[in-house]
Amino acid sequence: MNRDNRAPGQSENGVSDDRLILVAQVGGSFGVRGEVRITTFTAAPMTLLEYRTLLRADGSTGLTLTTARPDKKGIVARAAEVATKEDADALRGLKLFIPRDRLPPPEDDEFYLADLIGLEARDATDTVIGTVRAVQNFGADDMLEITPAGGGQTWYLTFTREAVPEIRTADGWLRALRPAEIGEREPD
Repeated sequence: MNRDNRAPGQSENGVSDDRLILVAQVGGSFGVRGEVRITTFTAAPMTLLEYRTLLRADGSTGLTLTTARPDKKGIVARAAEVATKEDADALRGLKLFIPRDRLPPPEDDEFYLADLIGLEARDATDTVIGTVRAVQNFGADDMLEITPAGGGQTWYLTFTREAVPEIRTADGWLRALRPAEIGEREPD
């Protein structure tokens, strides 16, 4: 999940924007009657209709869905804010979020990527080496953006089981092994 470089805090409507979860992105118009094609990042695409109000990264209303039907990459929907094909096309690329508290709690061994933000990153010796600042995806794999413990330039770690072998969200930390450390690990 992506924080879109948002600063922590609240939007003008009081929604805490550091707890927003990316659930979809507008792909543009569908047809000529103001329908919107939406790529979904949820397990069940039609769930977006149940959320109804989808937010922008700043917490303001992005789209208020009124109807929807399944499509190849998500849904085709009608939204209160979109009346024409041009309105829908103007929203192309808009990322849509919901508040974290609207999602069901994760199962025992599961978590949402947004839950990783703020966790301490510890190395193989349990030394705190930084804090997870964001989870980014530049097109290939999810990457953890880590702010070093002593300050300085953030660095990225591919979010794989090899690089992040242990996650303890309830305890507030995860194991972060840089590529050189992964090579030094003894096989399991």
